Amino acid sequence: MKKWIIGVIVAVLALGVYVGLRRTPGRTSGRVQVVTSGYVPYTLARQIGGEWVDVTQLLPPGAEPHGFEPTPGSMVAVHRADVFLYVSDRLEPWVKDVLGASGKRTRTVELAQGVSSGDDPHVWMDFGSAVEMARTLTDTLALADPAHAADYRANLALLERDIAVLDRDFARVLASCKHQEIVHIGHLAFGALARRYKLSLTALAGTSHEGEHSARKLADLVKQVRGKNIPALFTEDAVSPRLAEAVAAETGAEILPLYTVEHVSKNDFNNGVTYVELMRRNLDSLQRGLVCEK
Repeated sequence: MKKWIIGVIVAVLALGVYVGLRRTPGRTSGRVQVVTSGYVPYTLARQIGGEWVDVTQLLPPGAEPHGFEPTPGSMVAVHRADVFLYVSDRLEPWVKDVLGASGKRTRTVELAQGVSSGDDPHVWMDFGSAVEMARTLTDTLALADPAHAADYRANLALLERDIAVLDRDFARVLASCKHQEIVHIGHLAFGALARRYKLSLTALAGTSHEGEHSARKLADLVKQVRGKNIPALFTEDAVSPRLAEAVAAETGAEILPLYTVEHVSKNDFNNGVTYVELMRRNLDSLQRGLVCEK
């Protein structure tokens, strides 16, 4: 990040202190001020924090987290926060640019630290890893606000229960599928999910959207879908629908949505759709596309 931008940020922060724009440690709202990188920590923090936290996220709704470029406003928000939550340096390499602007009283936590994921940064797609991240988040809120630690842990227990039910439903439904291959016209966001339920996964791009969507890759997918008589393709909002439509036109396969959770539509954001709700949608799509029993 350019030195002049850092200088502007420092000046803005200094001005904020002078005119009273920056919050005092007393938190006049009475709630913990939480800033998150993107939607995964955002939705978990809202569910666990409940009425005792104010949560904002840096990414605009629909923005792709891998290549986000933070603004001076992003850095000011992190500096003013009580807690800053992000998934990992691997998923969000830009976080290093905002950490330099964090205040001394800002608790900064990498939720996926210590979670086993290999080369795949989409750790929340494994329900066991999602629970680990939620527990780390709960511990962080409890430290920042000990008076409501019991409330945070009660909300965590409810989330753990919902995820356990979801995990059982995934295991039951996906064990009955006629097809076991997910063909995803998007990036490799669902590898952890596929591994957990012993499915295979083919994606158009790698673990980010930076890969080239070449005519050769599309032709290979068409050949694969035809050769294996695959009935459905899966896609995501961050990828142009024309790509899936091109493969579907050549194969007759149905197009169904999958939700990465790392970014959501503006409508879903405004409605506060939860992690469990998005994963339930994924199960519905997989059940239909892989031809599974109900």
